Amino acid sequence: MKKRILSAIVLTAILVPLVVAGGKPFLITIGVLAIISLKEIIDLPKSHSKIPNGIVLLAMITLLLLIFYEYEITAPFGGPSTMTLALMSLTFLLPTMLQYKKGEYETKDAFYLIGVSLFLSTAFHSVIVLRAENINLLVYLLLIAICTDIFAYFIGSFFGKRKIFPNISPNKTYAGCIGGAILGTIIPVLFYYFVISKEQIVGILIMTFLLTIVTELGDLLFSKIKRENGIKDFSDLIPGHGGILDRFDSFIFVALAYMILIRFI
Repeated sequence: MKKRILSAIVLTAILVPLVVAGGKPFLITIGVLAIISLKEIIDLPKSHSKIPNGIVLLAMITLLLLIFYEYEITAPFGGPSTMTLALMSLTFLLPTMLQYKKGEYETKDAFYLIGVSLFLSTAFHSVIVLRAENINLLVYLLLIAICTDIFAYFIGSFFGKRKIFPNISPNKTYAGCIGGAILGTIIPVLFYYFVISKEQIVGILIMTFLLTIVTELGDLLFSKIKRENGIKDFSDLIPGHGGILDRFDSFIFVALAYMILIRFI
């Protein structure tokens, strides 16, 4: 527990100034986090066959191009160009024809990389859009993910008895999920009301509650991925926490879901 708390303090001390600073330091941070996340997914032992180092490097370059150059910063629903999608598809798929050896970079692995690249680029670009729009908005969404996770953990530890998805995440309980959703709604909504805007607060309340549910579902999904691959953490980069995806899994889904829900508020 001490290692976990110390790592959280160090991580916060590093990331908060970079987020506040914005500009190139923030963009570089996003790029680094995206590359590490991609590497953690590529390193999963059972989700795909062996991927050649050259293809891994190509996937990293593609991911950065998608995040920084192929989306409109001011348009959350702007997507990558048809040319980029075509180039990415051909670049990942054609090398599977050069040689065929079972267990080494098959067509399913190429499609896997295409899907992963689109998912991660959309997620991390959404963070850039949110920071560009309003730093307080980014804090609000971070609070949803953090408060939901923390209170779900502590309430589940003290009051949780009935497991909700024991085969996926044995520590998740109904009490923890309900408590996390309630407090994960109240605290971010108070922040939004006093710091961002007092308008449409009922809509914000409903949206925030829905985002707490997305937070918990995102956490469960990444737990399922780890279960399928027989691992405890995506990596050991952050002592006591695991990898980047272990720490930011919930927030990734919150950011993506917000981009959809905000259109209806």
